Amino acid sequence: MVLAFLPDPPATSARETAGGHSPGDAFEAELASVGGLSLGIMSATQGQYTTEQLALDITQGARVAPSAYEHLRPPPISLVPFGSGAKVAGWAAARRRAENAPQLLRPGLLASTIPAGAAYAGMDAQGAIDGAVAAGEHGVVAEVSFGAAQTLASRVEGLGRRRRLVVVDLPGGAPGYSELRALSEDRKQDRLLIVIERPTAEPEHELLWAGLAGLPGGGEHELSSSTTNERGLIAAVDLAPTVLASLHIAVPADMRGFPIRTDGTLHPASLRAEFNRLGVIGQRRLRALGFLLGALAILLLVSAGRPGTHRRAIRAGALGILWAPVAVLIPAALEPSAPVEYTTIVVACLLLGLLTDALVPWPRAPLLPAAVAAGVLVVDALAGTQLLMRSLLGPDPALGARFYGIGNELKSGLAVLCFAAVAAALYPTTASRRAAAAMAGTGVLLAVIEGSARIGAGVGGVILVSAGAAVATVLLLPRRAGRAALSGRAALVILSPIAALLALAVLDLLTAHGTGHFTGSVLHARSAADVHDIIVRRYSAALEELGNHAMPFATALALLAAAWGASRRAGLLAPLGADRGWFAALAGGLTAGVVGAISEDSGPVLFVVAVFVLGCVLSYIWGRPDGSRRRTVGAGAVENDLML
Repeated sequence: MVLAFLPDPPATSARETAGGHSPGDAFEAELASVGGLSLGIMSATQGQYTTEQLALDITQGARVAPSAYEHLRPPPISLVPFGSGAKVAGWAAARRRAENAPQLLRPGLLASTIPAGAAYAGMDAQGAIDGAVAAGEHGVVAEVSFGAAQTLASRVEGLGRRRRLVVVDLPGGAPGYSELRALSEDRKQDRLLIVIERPTAEPEHELLWAGLAGLPGGGEHELSSSTTNERGLIAAVDLAPTVLASLHIAVPADMRGFPIRTDGTLHPASLRAEFNRLGVIGQRRLRALGFLLGALAILLLVSAGRPGTHRRAIRAGALGILWAPVAVLIPAALEPSAPVEYTTIVVACLLLGLLTDALVPWPRAPLLPAAVAAGVLVVDALAGTQLLMRSLLGPDPALGARFYGIGNELKSGLAVLCFAAVAAALYPTTASRRAAAAMAGTGVLLAVIEGSARIGAGVGGVILVSAGAAVATVLLLPRRAGRAALSGRAALVILSPIAALLALAVLDLLTAHGTGHFTGSVLHARSAADVHDIIVRRYSAALEELGNHAMPFATALALLAAAWGASRRAGLLAPLGADRGWFAALAGGLTAGVVGAISEDSGPVLFVVAVFVLGCVLSYIWGRPDGSRRRTVGAGAVENDLML
């Protein structure tokens, strides 16, 4: 079995170009021309990329965010020949760094699991960082071979007679492609050949090309794994389980990746487009939001001074933002340049906002974007069209933390939108079991969408949705006096997330055979220490996010806005006459944001998004057209409800 690293030529290693993400067409085309290879896009590392971290992640079959380590960057490592083998300089420091991380990481686990260890073949020891992939847990490579590039294929064949895994550094350019073809032609039918792109630079985040020959199903397919659950996408931590599975060796529990599999016929053009698209998502997100908010500000300025038109602009603008989860899917399908994408999102949001306001009477308009967004996301997940993954509100696989399902940028915002949709459908609302059942049923449905392994795959989404829906449901129940009634409602709110998690576990086992995000990370934990590690990683990542770029300012602003809104809760609902259903929806949405910040590794992001969407909903409410029916329930009802 051969695991080869092929350098990306300098001309194609610079990913960022004036037009976006450089395709690296030459490299991918050369891989596609090698007979029998199936291709995929590999998430190299989680967070900031380094060659050393990639090698360590591969050999331990697991990875964590850089913030989880004591030191963000791994120590320098290199091969030092020693007898017929070699030692890895810097290995002791790398092991200490891994041991101090909040997860059981074991560098060298791959080679140590293979009887007789692994071998390494290259041109010279200097700069042979990839050789660390062949090292065992003590940092020793069992056998090494250095020599001319022209002799590489023959040396690999010799090592392969004595070692079941040979790690190879191929030369760059035409000689490397030539040696790769020789390795492919000499490969025995039952042997696995893995080739990984190695960039000549170290960008902040990196997606690499990967090719495999020898998988069940033959070559010329697209690659996938249970780690990513996305066609054409794998992760570096999947390489070690794939090697061991091919050698018929049991995969250690400490490896968190999954064996790579083939998934559909290879379509190089579409796979290349996916590669390019995933590389621009991160840099376009905030810019797209800025353009959208700027366009809305211009719309409001133009309409100022004309009360009827100004209110219509407020309603349309707020609804336009609520349509964003749907609007971003349009450029995700078209994959345009950045200016065209920003323009498409702005125009789509404004048009959808204007049409919705014109067609749906106030205050029922949030029903439409909520229903369409939830429906489209479900269809996209079940049909495998991968639009959400390619969208600016998707999980952003280039970061290496999440590959499929509903990302943290959508979870709390979608909860607020759906709760508002229930209030819009029920308006005008009085406390009743029917209204409470409608809110609870919507919460259950949304929890299934956000938590199911085949759709949203979000454990935190289930927790925040169930908590928010429980609060909203309790506020819609008819008031009953007495301590027992209050205790029962408090218990309902507290126990709802626990019951939802148990239901999610059952759903994962039935629909994903135990490979869902929840069962894979929590239920398959081997000890209390593993669960502790999961918690530590989540809150370490949340604290890092809190100090990231403008997030401290955004979080402080969201906290002030939430506090101000809670103190003026009755006045905020004045256009609706302090309607009970809308009050319950807003309280549930705020709860979802708070609980999401506590339960998710993105922490403050979920709270900021929830408050932002709540602000949009309230803007729509305060854009009430003149002459709309206004039902007065009395501010006292709202004041009393918050005491439950």
